[in-house]
Amino acid sequence: MKAKINKTEEFTFKPEMESPLKGEDFAIEVVDKAENELRIVHNGKKYNARLLKLDQEKKEVLLKVNGNRFMVELADEYDELLKSMGMGAGAVQKVNELKAPMPGVVFDVKVSVGDEIKKDDPILVLEAMKMENILKSPIDAVIKNIAVEKGDTVEKNRILVEFE
Repeated sequence: MKAKINKTEEFTFKPEMESPLKGEDFAIEVVDKAENELRIVHNGKKYNARLLKLDQEKKEVLLKVNGNRFMVELADEYDELLKSMGMGAGAVQKVNELKAPMPGVVFDVKVSVGDEIKKDDPILVLEAMKMENILKSPIDAVIKNIAVEKGDTVEKNRILVEFE
């Protein structure tokens, strides 16, 4: 497994290892489990560590150690294999449009052309099977084109909105 710290330093280790500091003076004490705080003692020096963010999907961990922030990116052998085949995280295609996930009627349009939107911002409301479904943005983007209007009937996979 590989760990890249702040996109610069890279380390390789085996997860089954007891500790990357095996054989050295090394101790961990849980200070506050609810706040994800640890106190680490290594060769007589104390480190206070706090887990600030964990993104399991991206395999990223944001740590704060003695007041300094460290972003740790983890990659296992499968991630490395996908990367070597051109299928890693960087190979993800850009989303250019939002399509109707089901047939329905456009109940409301929440955006206008030129609006800057963030991921998960509401774009429009689609009424299907007597239920209102809020369709949210899959990405951070700018609205390039709105292909529907309030009251339009749409079929599944019809392009609703295009992104820049």
